[in-house]
Amino acid sequence: MRLKIITSNPGKVIEYREALSLFSIDTEHVRIPYDEIQTSELRDVVKYGMTSLKEQGVKDFIIDDSGLFVDALNGFPGVYSSYVQKTLGNAGILKLMENVSERGANFQCCIGCNINGDDIIVTGRCDGVILKEEKGTEGFGYDPIFSNDGDISLAEMPISEKNGISHRGNAVRLLIDKIKDII
Repeated sequence: MRLKIITSNPGKVIEYREALSLFSIDTEHVRIPYDEIQTSELRDVVKYGMTSLKEQGVKDFIIDDSGLFVDALNGFPGVYSSYVQKTLGNAGILKLMENVSERGANFQCCIGCNINGDDIIVTGRCDGVILKEEKGTEGFGYDPIFSNDGDISLAEMPISEKNGISHRGNAVRLLIDKIKDII
């Protein structure tokens, strides 16, 4: 089985390849532009993107929309995480969290997969906290400021360990369960 990973984020490609290879699923990184909508729900963004890709004749693919949801910031940046990462970065989130004692947050990853003509949508989650400073050099995006255990950031973990607990890793495992049901 071979799936196209459609993203412009090379970090996601690495994580998907690592996770899916454990289930003997080959991947191909493809950059295909598709329509995205601005909405408050990851699932709506993914559904719209899948429709756009299928209208272009694309089959057997994975897309996702992911976000960091910070409790003290009422879920911000959420679906706007990519834009906020590009504009404010980790330093901007840490600045917003200065003097905030409640540091709870979660990462969510909504995966849309088209396989053999069937559509699957799953959402994985990883609960944790926003650290007080950046730690680690692995991963990408908000990984240096997010920890699932309050100590080690996702950027301090090898990818195999990160995939074992991360929002994307959890979503991939849900996806694999669904794929097993249809093949």
